[in-house]
Amino acid sequence: DNFAHRTAVRQALANDKDWQEKFISAALPLMEKQHNEVAYLVPWCQLGRPPKEGGVYEWVTFQMKPGGPALWGEAFRAAINAHINTGYTSLIGVFHTEYGLLNTVHVLWWNESPDQRAAGRHSAHEDARVVAAVRDSVRFLESQQNVLLIPLQCSPLK
Repeated sequence: DNFAHRTAVRQALANDKDWQEKFISAALPLMEKQHNEVAYLVPWCQLGRPPKEGGVYEWVTFQMKPGGPALWGEAFRAAINAHINTGYTSLIGVFHTEYGLLNTVHVLWWNESPDQRAAGRHSAHEDARVVAAVRDSVRFLESQQNVLLIPLQCSPLK
């Protein structure tokens, strides 16, 4: 929730021998790099939950043009809402960076399966409302990266 909380958690983990021995010591040899950023849920989005257990997630990272949400926020929100209105996917959350690469927006979607996501996305691209909203938003876009996430059994979002 805040930086004091983050600091307390990091300090607790640094002093947790079980964490150090069972996780960190096993994970470090597998790590090539680490990227940290702080992102917040955008004010117009509530954190969602998947409609049912199972499924897959799509983590989409948008690098927007400098200027922040004051410049591109309204068009971006309209594009997100157009995708929601198609009904093929469920929005879990939209997050905007505070630290790290600025003007980065992450969107987390839930779908029943990768095939259902692909079919829904294909139909969305043929929906005139989605096409118009994306066309308006893309003028502020620098780049986009999509990642398919399949949750592990230990994930709270499995």
